[in-house]
Amino acid sequence: MNLIDFASSPISLLPPVVALTLAIVTRRVLVSLGVGILLGAILLADYSIGGALSYTFEKVSGVFIEDGGINSWNMSIVGFLLLLGMMTALLTLSGGTRAFAEWAQVRVKSKRGSKLLAAFLGVFIFVDDYFNSLAVGSISRPVTDRFYVSRAKLAYILDSTAAPMCVLMPASSWGAYIMTIIGGILVSHGMTDYSALGAYVRLIPMNFYAVFALLMVFAVAWFKLDVGQMRRHEIEASQGRGFDEGNDSQAAHDLNEELDIEESSRGSVADLVMPIVSLIVATVAAMLYTGNQALASDGLAFNLLGAFENTDVGMSLIYGGVIGLAVALLTVLKQKLPASDIAKTLWIGAKSMFGAILILVFAWTIGSVIGDMNTGAYLSSLVQGNIDPSWLPVILFLLSGLMAFSTGTSWGTFGIMLPIAGDMAGATDLALMLPMLSAVLAGSVFGDHCSPISDTTILSSTGARCNHIDHVATQLPYAISVAIVSCIGFIALGMTSSVAISFAVASVAFVITCFVLASISKSKMASCPSA
Repeated sequence: MNLIDFASSPISLLPPVVALTLAIVTRRVLVSLGVGILLGAILLADYSIGGALSYTFEKVSGVFIEDGGINSWNMSIVGFLLLLGMMTALLTLSGGTRAFAEWAQVRVKSKRGSKLLAAFLGVFIFVDDYFNSLAVGSISRPVTDRFYVSRAKLAYILDSTAAPMCVLMPASSWGAYIMTIIGGILVSHGMTDYSALGAYVRLIPMNFYAVFALLMVFAVAWFKLDVGQMRRHEIEASQGRGFDEGNDSQAAHDLNEELDIEESSRGSVADLVMPIVSLIVATVAAMLYTGNQALASDGLAFNLLGAFENTDVGMSLIYGGVIGLAVALLTVLKQKLPASDIAKTLWIGAKSMFGAILILVFAWTIGSVIGDMNTGAYLSSLVQGNIDPSWLPVILFLLSGLMAFSTGTSWGTFGIMLPIAGDMAGATDLALMLPMLSAVLAGSVFGDHCSPISDTTILSSTGARCNHIDHVATQLPYAISVAIVSCIGFIALGMTSSVAISFAVASVAFVITCFVLASISKSKMASCPSA
C-alpha cells in the first residue's frame, strides 16, 4: 500500500494534535488515541476508507504478529503485565500487607521514622504505580496516623515515590512499556549501538524530574520542609485533626476493598517481601543469563555490562514474573486458602491490567502512525533555523508536562511524545536522541504529578485516605520546585551534551532549592514546633 508523504506538511500534526485535544476535552485516553489512529490512517490512505481500514488493521495486527509469526517482544510485555497483576492481587489475598503494617507499628518510634518508612516502602515496591500507591498507603497509614503525620503528607510521599520509581526501574510495568516504545524508535533511526535496555539504563541519570522528585521526598521527610498548604495540614495533624474518615468526601478504600479481595488474617511480613524480592532477583538473573547466551553466540566472554546490553528483556521479565507469581502463590497455598478464592483473585489481578494493556496497544499503534506521518520530521523542519537544537530537551520537558497535566496520563503522553521526540532528534541531531527521550519521560511524570485527573494522583490520595484536592494543592509546590531544577538540568544537558555536568548543575540547583524551602518552612513553622 502506497502511503502519502506528509514529511513537509503541517497535516502531519493532525493525528497527535487531535488525539491530544480530544484527550483534554473528553478525558478519555483510549477514545482519543483511537481517533488519532483512524485520522492518520485516512490521511495516509489518501481519504480512501477501504485503504484506511486496511492500513489500521495492518498496524494493529503488527502489534501481535510480526514477519508471519507472533510478535514475541510485544507479547512478552503483555504477558509480564498480566503476571504482575496476578502477583500483586495475591499479595493482598495473602495478608502480607496487613502483617507488614502491624510489624511496622511496633518498630517505628518517631514521626520522622514513620515518614521515612513510607518513603522507603515506596522505593521498594516499584513493580507498578497503582499497587505502589494503594499498598504502601494501606501499610503506612496506621503508622503515620499514630505519629500525627498529616494524610496530605502521606499522599505526597505515595505519589512522589510511585511514578518516579516505576519510571526509573526496568523491572516494572512502566519500564517494560517504555522499553517497547524506545526499542522501536531506535530501530527506526538505525541506532544499533545499544539495545532498548541499554538506552533505558542510559536515560536514568538524565531523567532529572524522577531522580530529584525521589530525593525531595526524603528531604521533606527528614528536614520537615512544610511549605504552602502542607504547613496547615501538618499543624492540624499535630493537633489531632484531619484523621476522621467521615470528613473525607472522597470514596477512599483500602487495597483489598479497591480490588474486592478479602485479606487473610494469617499473613506474615515474608508474604509481602518474598514475592517482590523473588521477582527482582529472578528478573535480573534472567537478564544476565539471556545476555550471556547472546554474548556466547557471538564468541564473546561474559561481562556484566555486555550481558545487560544484549539481554532478552521481554523473556527476562516473563521469567521474573513467573517466579514472582509462583512465590506469591505459595504464600496463599501454605495458608490452605480456598481454591475458589485463589482463582478469583488471579482473575481480578489479571483483569486489573486490561486497561493498561489496551493503552499499550493503542500507544504502539499511534506511535507507528505518527512515524508514517513523519510528524517529527515536520516539527524538526520548523525547529531548524528557528530554534537552537540545544533547547529542545527543555522544550520537550515542558510540552510533555503540559500534555500529561491536561490528559492526566503519563502513558498516553509517552505514546504520543516519544515517537515525536525520536523523529525530531533523528532529523536534527542524533546525539540529542537520549536527552530528548529523557525529557519526555521526565515531563510526563511531572505533568502527571500535578494533574488532578491523573489516575496515580487519585490513587495516592485514595491510599492515604486524603481529600483529593487537598493532595493536589499540597503537592504542587514540591512538584514545581523539582520541575524548575529539572529545567535547569535539561538546559545544561542540551548546551553541554554531558550527563555528568548537567547532573551536577541540577544537583546544585536542588540543594539551593532545599535550602530555600527549609528557610520558608522554618519561618512559617516557628509558631508550631510540634508539627
